[in-house]
Amino acid sequence: MKSKYPNLYFVSSTTKVLTDINDFKQEVENPDFTYVVPDFRLNKQLEKLNSLSESYKPKVEFLCNECCWYGCKDRKECYKSVSRQNLGIDSMDHVCKAPFSKEGYRFSRVMENPAFISLEDILNIYVPMGYSNFKIEGRDLGSALLLEFILYYMVKPQYQIHVREAMYLDAMLDLF
Repeated sequence: MKSKYPNLYFVSSTTKVLTDINDFKQEVENPDFTYVVPDFRLNKQLEKLNSLSESYKPKVEFLCNECCWYGCKDRKECYKSVSRQNLGIDSMDHVCKAPFSKEGYRFSRVMENPAFISLEDILNIYVPMGYSNFKIEGRDLGSALLLEFILYYMVKPQYQIHVREAMYLDAMLDLF
């Protein structure tokens, strides 16, 4: 692929469920990857993350608002199921056994997750440590939730209501 598509870059995805810091470091040191997304459970292992060489920190991309339950043991199987379905392979849906899974994605609950990376964390912890790439989950969660993520992470609080009103009043937006 690299010879046919020289400008294509490769990402070691969160779907690998890299929960061991040594496995993660190995992945970051692999020159084949432009970015490496650790499992969200590594997000707050700050001492270990800070030990990463400065030259590798620009390759790390943190998933900030992961909805998966912190204690999940089936994450890899869930990703495999979703991947099979995305490839058009007929397979069973993964049934999430996490507490509150029947409620669906709730940003308010995600913010209580021990691995949640807040805007304040980004500005006061991660950026000073040398990290600059952050990923927001939720491409398929619907416009209303995406709007809330964008407001939270990208719009100053004093302007959030103005953006929210403009979006709600735009009849083209499919909010619900």
